[in-house]
Amino acid sequence: MLENDSRLQIIPLGGLGEIGKNMTAFRYQDTIIVIDAGLMFPEEELLGIDIVIPDISYLVDNRDKVKAILLTHGHEDHVGGLPYLLKDINAPVYGSRLTLGIVERKLDEHNINSSILHVVKPRDVIKIGPYDIEFFRVCHSIPDAMGIAIHTPLGVVVHTGDIKLDQTPVDGQLVDFRRFSELGEKGVLVLLSDSTNADRPGFTLSEKVVGNTFDELFGRCEGRIIVTTFASNVHRIQQVVSTADKYHRKVCVIGRSMVNNVQVAMDLGYINIPEGMLIEMEDISDYPSDEIVIVTTGSQGEPMSALTRMATADHRWVGIEPGDTVIISATPIPGNEKLVSKTVDLLFKQGAEVIYERSMGVHVSGHASQEELKIILNLIKPKYFIPVHGEYHHLIKHAKLAESLGIPKENIFVAENGQVIEVGIKKGSITGKVSSGRILVDGLGVGDVGNIVLRDRRQLSQEGIMIVVVTINKDKGGVLAGPDIVSRGFVYVRESEELIVDAKEKVKEALDACAQKNITEWAVIKSQVRDRLSRHLYEKTGRRPMILPIIMEV
Repeated sequence: MLENDSRLQIIPLGGLGEIGKNMTAFRYQDTIIVIDAGLMFPEEELLGIDIVIPDISYLVDNRDKVKAILLTHGHEDHVGGLPYLLKDINAPVYGSRLTLGIVERKLDEHNINSSILHVVKPRDVIKIGPYDIEFFRVCHSIPDAMGIAIHTPLGVVVHTGDIKLDQTPVDGQLVDFRRFSELGEKGVLVLLSDSTNADRPGFTLSEKVVGNTFDELFGRCEGRIIVTTFASNVHRIQQVVSTADKYHRKVCVIGRSMVNNVQVAMDLGYINIPEGMLIEMEDISDYPSDEIVIVTTGSQGEPMSALTRMATADHRWVGIEPGDTVIISATPIPGNEKLVSKTVDLLFKQGAEVIYERSMGVHVSGHASQEELKIILNLIKPKYFIPVHGEYHHLIKHAKLAESLGIPKENIFVAENGQVIEVGIKKGSITGKVSSGRILVDGLGVGDVGNIVLRDRRQLSQEGIMIVVVTINKDKGGVLAGPDIVSRGFVYVRESEELIVDAKEKVKEALDACAQKNITEWAVIKSQVRDRLSRHLYEKTGRRPMILPIIMEV
């Protein structure tokens, strides 16, 4: 018998109100399971940051209750944060063969033992505490994507993962419509569904549409063909390979993440490349241009990616040549539009023909549009609905879709990361909030860069820095040497001699004022120098550089 106050807590820790770092915790009594552990690539204002991962302090505080981590598929926004989670949480990880193949390489890079990885297949059921966890097949832009049904004492919770209802998938593996229908027939307590394309009407085109476009383009291209896409888009890479084979072209894979993912997919049988077709980049020059296809990273205009380095003539082995055709088979992630546009311009300047998503059908989304989302909602018929995976306007659009299909507004929860959604047999509500947010990863540092450091980086990037060096007599307090001024990113010193001379005078005035008041504390002296110099520089230039006084005693 269930207790009257039995509740299931659903706690999104990432992926709501944003694209990326997807992670959701489910807690019933003292058992927590986690679905996905993703990352997000930094926005433009996060200067110098490599990646962004969810704040997992709630899970760390309850680490003894975390019994499993379940992965829906192998994209970075769902598995990229897993190594950082596993450094604090010791729990088994469940996912499909390809997903765990990609994850295993990540764990090796972080020196984490991969014995915790457990492969599951669609329709497999595992028992974790009070949960019976069932996996079912869905379609996405990567093979082996799965949704998850959590059978709890209160009812069934369905999480679609990233999903589209592709009727002609490249690998022939359809969404498990039958299982969707069966779950809906038996009754679903909560549905969490992908909202990424909730603002797009109609249906998302099939991945095979891109294959047809490749066929048309490859048939008319006379020079080299360079295709860039997401490194994890295995279906897309397979279509490039198959089309290259049809037109008797060799294939070269360039870019670290692309090479790694292609190798994993080949080892596990998810990509089929005919023997002798794959060549190394140093061998490209041995073949005529019309016999080469290059598959590379850089679809988002990343500054250090292979395609961007080709566009800037900075790649060691491959440069852009007149007559090359570059196909950008991806759509820019929000925030990356300028980087992609800049890369396209550079490629055109190098003499290439550039074909990108806005001009031709070289990319289709891996996410369901509105009519597909309606089908999912109608098949599942949940009591409660939580839109996930999307920016806030995506979640709102998805919520309105659900409401239009008859789900009561009070049973639809448009939540924020960290909010605790409690559902029971009779009612559900948002009852509280746990610690959530973003953790910034910069090099080997995890979470050691915060708002203050970012503020300083922003000031340095916008206003520059001025360093003031003064040597003071320890006993008498007089200035022995200096002040010397070093400026970087503020003004060009050789053309601003008068400004520098005036700045030195202001520093001397500040030091004299401190001496007259018998101020000997370094912190106070530095503050006086900084304040007086800052005011002067702003009056003269309208800029506020970072001022760094360095006082030495002799």
